[in-house]
Amino acid sequence: MLVVMQSHATEEEVRAVCARIEALGFRAHPIPGAARTAIGITGNSGAMDIGSLESMPGVAECIQVSKPYKLVSRDAKPENTVVRVPAPCGDVTFGGQAIAIIAGPCAIETREQALTIAEQVRHAGARLFRGGAFKPRTSPYSFQGLGLAGLEILAEVRDRFGMGIVTEAVDNESLDLVEEHADVIQIGARNMQNFSLLKRAGRARKPVLLKRGLSATLDEFLMAAEYILSEGNYNVILCERGVRTFTDHTRNTLDLSVIPAVQRLSHLPIIVDPSHGTGRRNKVLPLSRAAVAVGADGIIAEVHHDPDRALSDGPQSILPGEFARLVEEVRAIASVLGRTVG
Repeated sequence: MLVVMQSHATEEEVRAVCARIEALGFRAHPIPGAARTAIGITGNSGAMDIGSLESMPGVAECIQVSKPYKLVSRDAKPENTVVRVPAPCGDVTFGGQAIAIIAGPCAIETREQALTIAEQVRHAGARLFRGGAFKPRTSPYSFQGLGLAGLEILAEVRDRFGMGIVTEAVDNESLDLVEEHADVIQIGARNMQNFSLLKRAGRARKPVLLKRGLSATLDEFLMAAEYILSEGNYNVILCERGVRTFTDHTRNTLDLSVIPAVQRLSHLPIIVDPSHGTGRRNKVLPLSRAAVAVGADGIIAEVHHDPDRALSDGPQSILPGEFARLVEEVRAIASVLGRTVG
């Protein structure tokens, strides 16, 4: 259910409607829009007295939302959500006219490695730095990340180069640390349906970057985001990172068709990860161009100055020079679409 307030509704009237919803045993989610506020209602699927809400001051109408994802849907918010990530070099936005660029290594390996890559990608135009301090790996014998030491290195990257930090949380305990040290909390593909972790991310005070699962349908992807929003965190950035198919020429199949599909159904911004989406260095640039052309709100790319010696995902990491070229090409395509990079 969605309560649509009148355009001239006051804050007091919005609060009164929220209080009535809560008194009825449901949860209220006020969602400000460009012209009016909508209030999403979640909770037990029992009957609700619509009349008692429609008669309240400031209420325009009550709408039944048929989709299982109530808060993620454009029914709840027709306008695009713009997620702002504060960074020392200036706020980075997702979902507006600007296309955001996130770059960095798959994993933080050493202080020297992180600082070297950060300096180069910052010079090329990236304002957000990605790097895993905690790494969920298929093999228990693979490099699992530096943990807290990696987060401390990421904090130094922020201080030295003015970049915002994006890094992954793999469980509730690591999310506590990531929330303390990072600017964006990443939920990886393997955890897209880790519902307890999604709920914890929904109670965080930082934006969340949610990656699509390895075999997730569009509805499953949006329902995972619904878990986060239902806990009160509306700053969610979706990320297409490829799904598993029968192809053998790439690690995954990057599903760029999901970009316009998400944008038709949801108000949340969506970016593309061409590195995990292909697993092949030579495919990252062309698919970054294609992602921007199809309407993605950003790119997250893996960059390494010595990928042959990388401890994680070296074959899909591009060199800093290639990343500089990626930014130039993305900027050129964005200008054709009336967008900017920044």
